[in-house]
Amino acid sequence: MHLVYDELQRIARQHYRREGQGHTLQSSALVHEAYLRLVKQSIDWQNRSHFFAVASQAMRQVLVDYARRKKTRKRGGLDVRVSLAKAENLAHSGELEVVALSDALDELASIDQRQFRIVELRYFGGLTIEETAEVLGVSVSTVKNDWTMAKAWLYRRLKNK
Repeated sequence: MHLVYDELQRIARQHYRREGQGHTLQSSALVHEAYLRLVKQSIDWQNRSHFFAVASQAMRQVLVDYARRKKTRKRGGLDVRVSLAKAENLAHSGELEVVALSDALDELASIDQRQFRIVELRYFGGLTIEETAEVLGVSVSTVKNDWTMAKAWLYRRLKNK
């Protein structure tokens, strides 16, 4: 864990930049919670990028679970619309928007699993297009095309929310 802790902290801070200010879950707690989820799984790690991609997914899920619990307790489970500008930039700032984005991503996953994975790896994992292509075992041009398509789909989906 000590070999990857600094990088996991960087990924956690990247998630928090999208969360906005006032988040009550600290980045260290996010790293630790994600780590606990990772050790419960038996994964055949392909390489360093694969590990960090899966760790980032675990962090995303921790944040989504946290936001859902908080939404249920404090906001009575109300649906929230995500603004068009935020969808375009994929820059979400609140727990409720995390839930809306997560719901849209779940829907995208049921439609196109590779586009979903690309969004997770690029947006949440902070991987470059080249790193994403390596993790998924596809070409750079495939990642670029799917990334463009996924962003457009999310834009439309969140616009109509």
